Amino acid sequence: MNAPAYQGIKDFILGRIHAGEWAEGDLVPSENELAREFKVARMTVNRALRELTAEQVLTRVQGAGTFVARPKYESTLVAIRSISDEIVARGHRYRADVLQLGAAVADAALAEEMQLAAGHPVFHSRVLHLENDEPVQLEERWVNPAVAPEYALQDFTSVTPNQYLVRVAPLQRVEYRIEAATPESDIRAHLAMDDTEPCLVLHRRTWSQGVVASIANLWHPGTRYRFTGHF
Repeated sequence: MNAPAYQGIKDFILGRIHAGEWAEGDLVPSENELAREFKVARMTVNRALRELTAEQVLTRVQGAGTFVARPKYESTLVAIRSISDEIVARGHRYRADVLQLGAAVADAALAEEMQLAAGHPVFHSRVLHLENDEPVQLEERWVNPAVAPEYALQDFTSVTPNQYLVRVAPLQRVEYRIEAATPESDIRAHLAMDDTEPCLVLHRRTWSQGVVASIANLWHPGTRYRFTGHF
């Protein structure tokens, strides 16, 4: 199936930005110019520009035009910090066990959340993070190969998935929620939780290069972990 015309325009703009041809503050061609170049209706171009604006890749100024936006990850209110950095900052020992790392196929629900077609290949990892040899987080993550094509080749005992992704796919946008949840038996076993211990799960979706880069579920034993932050 061919990609819709507006997606081709989005890919063209993103390609210019990622190649360094268009930098922050540069003026993007007008709707009329792009419509002529791609031989499409202006409404098609308008959809592409509207979506890139919503994704914070572009910014539109009435009467002036459309410009490449400043990367928003610099000012996000939610700090994306690696759990290894948190543990070391407490003066404790950090260790990771890689439980799973490889390729997978996105089912309908995952594909919708990652804004991919159902059946699209993704990377999938499960990493257990330990503090002083005690498990404190089980991380399950799905990664878009378009933004991190070598993800499955990394040694996540020496660098965390978060540290690697921040380096190769700088954040543009973060969406998250925290909730209490009942873990499956294997998660409970990996986290050394008894049957009555509560569990906290952070569900996080990140964007980079104008697309969803990663979906992560971070499971924590409720009695051994807490979320903190400040503004």
